Amino acid sequence: MEFGSVAFSPSDLATCVTSGLLSFPVTYFDASGVFHEAGYRAHVSRQGLAGAVALFAAGGTGEFFSLKFDEYKSVVRAAAEEVPDHMPLLAGVGYGTDMAVDLAKAAEAAGADGILVLPPYLVNSEQEGLRRHLEAVCKAVGIGVIAYNRDNAIYAADTLLAVAETCPNLIGVKDGVGATEMLVNLRYRLEDRFIFIGGMPTAEVYASATPNAGITTYSSAIYNFAPETALAFFQAWRAGEQAVVDDLMRRFFLPYLAIRNRRAGYAVSIVKAGVRIGGSDCGAVRTPLLDLTADEELSLRLLMEQCGMPVA
Repeated sequence: MEFGSVAFSPSDLATCVTSGLLSFPVTYFDASGVFHEAGYRAHVSRQGLAGAVALFAAGGTGEFFSLKFDEYKSVVRAAAEEVPDHMPLLAGVGYGTDMAVDLAKAAEAAGADGILVLPPYLVNSEQEGLRRHLEAVCKAVGIGVIAYNRDNAIYAADTLLAVAETCPNLIGVKDGVGATEMLVNLRYRLEDRFIFIGGMPTAEVYASATPNAGITTYSSAIYNFAPETALAFFQAWRAGEQAVVDDLMRRFFLPYLAIRNRRAGYAVSIVKAGVRIGGSDCGAVRTPLLDLTADEELSLRLLMEQCGMPVA
């Protein structure tokens, strides 16, 4: 799938991303909080071989918000060098427009095949401001771009269509809002032009409600520590095997949510805890996030054991 010096054209990327489950790997840190490249490379390699169809480095689960610029470049480059040739790599970008542009250029130079545009830092803005922000990122690179609808960056259909008119590399929307009316509106306005990705925290919980809104895939955080379970759920969801979906929801996902919802920010912290419990030392989360307490991590371990997930 050669496209100049890029492994995946934007249209190739759209086709690949919607073909299966998506991986958003955690970023590894050592005991002193420094990026642990060797551990991260090994994790990305395992994630790449476990059955997902695309990998997103330095996303929300990868603690993009805590990475320094040099670390970010190292994370994206390491992931690009470890993913299988058939698997596209996308990278998160964010903050203000100039910084997002610099990050997008750096990600493309480091080997990324696509960009996920995370919400801008701190500010709320009008749709025209979001349009200019997204358009600037799209025009800065030749690779595919996906907008992330979340928090202070909720793109209207007209805004996305306006960017698409001048930026053919804008290929899709990842939804982190879960508002049914908005999703249906986006689907009927944009489905001939965009792909739609589920991006709510623990997206499996929302999966059953999203197909009619045009969402055909999602990012799975638990794939980091339980890829077999993540893929089993995804395949059952795609095949309409409701009994399998219901069983996994009751046995694992609802108890998992009960732990995750105890504190703000645990959507990332609980994933890192699961990776550590599985035997890979990914390190702690960086502040302002907090790690699970010892009792909470024990509860997660017991849940993983009961569900037959790998536990060290």
